[in-house]
Amino acid sequence: MEYGSKSLALSSLLLLLLTLESSFITPSHSKSIVQTLPGYPGQLPFKLETGYVGIGEKEEAQLFYYFVESERNPEEDPLLFYLTGGPGCSAIITFFYQIGPLSFNFDNAPENITITLNPNSWTKMANIIFVDMPPGTGFSYATTKEASISSDNIVAKQANDFIRKFLIDHPKFLKNPLYITGISYMGIVTPIVTLEVYKANERGDQPTLNIQGYILCSPLTDKFMDFNSRVEYAHRMALISDDIYKAAIENCRGNYVNSTNSLCINCLQRYTECTSGLNMEDILEPLCNKSDVKPYCREYYYDFAEDWINNKVVQQAFNVRQGTIGKWEFFNRTMHYVEGKNDTFCYAYDIFSSFSYHKKLVSKNCRALIFSGDHDMTFPYVGIEQWIVALNLEIESRWKPFYVSNQVGGYEVTYAQNEFSLTFATVKGAGHSVAQYKPKEAMALAKKWLALKTHSSEI
Repeated sequence: MEYGSKSLALSSLLLLLLTLESSFITPSHSKSIVQTLPGYPGQLPFKLETGYVGIGEKEEAQLFYYFVESERNPEEDPLLFYLTGGPGCSAIITFFYQIGPLSFNFDNAPENITITLNPNSWTKMANIIFVDMPPGTGFSYATTKEASISSDNIVAKQANDFIRKFLIDHPKFLKNPLYITGISYMGIVTPIVTLEVYKANERGDQPTLNIQGYILCSPLTDKFMDFNSRVEYAHRMALISDDIYKAAIENCRGNYVNSTNSLCINCLQRYTECTSGLNMEDILEPLCNKSDVKPYCREYYYDFAEDWINNKVVQQAFNVRQGTIGKWEFFNRTMHYVEGKNDTFCYAYDIFSSFSYHKKLVSKNCRALIFSGDHDMTFPYVGIEQWIVALNLEIESRWKPFYVSNQVGGYEVTYAQNEFSLTFATVKGAGHSVAQYKPKEAMALAKKWLALKTHSSEI
């Protein structure tokens, strides 16, 4: 009898251990439909799905996503796979502050944060997947230490794995025109992801994806060219004088990033003196001082939203797996890149330039839209213009204004070569996250471009 009790106890313990172990094994794709959110009155008037996609041999990387079906025609409208910058910036910033269907109302913040519909949401014309990646970003997490270590190359591979897994699980979107989309730092990764989708189709990998091209907002492309262009941009915007710029040209000889020439360094000190007090994301906006009273600066609004998203009721509404992350943060600052930053213990900035991938995409049946705010000094339009010109494409449509509500919204030029076309646009008065500063203009630009006849499906 004593032996039987011990055997029963041992069996019970084994069953408990197996149960606990299975609780850590997540399915490759778990999803749910979100119908209501705290702060929004009534049911959401669009289809929002959230979930996790497991990446890796044992699905060690659990990537959280928000998927919104097009509010117009989800069966036929384009599918945008959107990579948020940083790296380490949560997709929430894209979803609520830029092109998603909802916006925060901070009129009574922080006591009462409500949610309103975004009249300029890109989901009015496209299906959009917003993803927290890599693990350690937003609600995404890793189940092993190794999986918590990432890099530019790892993000590119995980993004491709995610797209394929997501579309296998959502086969009705396989025929929709697919565009890989990225903002800011993801300009390093997005062309690589796009090229790999084309290569996978050429190899005959299944399922075949209906890749049509890519969209980039204020992209980082080359870690020399883009940062180097800030000096020329500062001169164009009258932030530095003619004599400072002329001296820089003479003494720095085109290298404003890592020159050891003492005369050049002196010029750059004068440049820094003139620009260090600016808001790099929008040179017209003041630097944020959180001691100021209302109206709050943009960074304050991030703080308010962070309180809302860390509410357990909100996380339950999004169907977040409780206990998988600590405090939710807008930015994983350990991963987040700044000029000259060295690798960290959890992230390697191992791609210096994505220009060669753009060059390879020129040979594909591919469309590209690249746009930038003309008051963004983070990655100025000057540097973007330089590498686009270096692609040596023919001009199909010359530089001209585009209009929104009978006013100039910005300027655009289109290049083409064989079956490749690239539209470059600047949005007048916009800062780094263009849709955050000029939502109507950004939407009009994207809507017009997406409405152009796409290349015929390969499926």
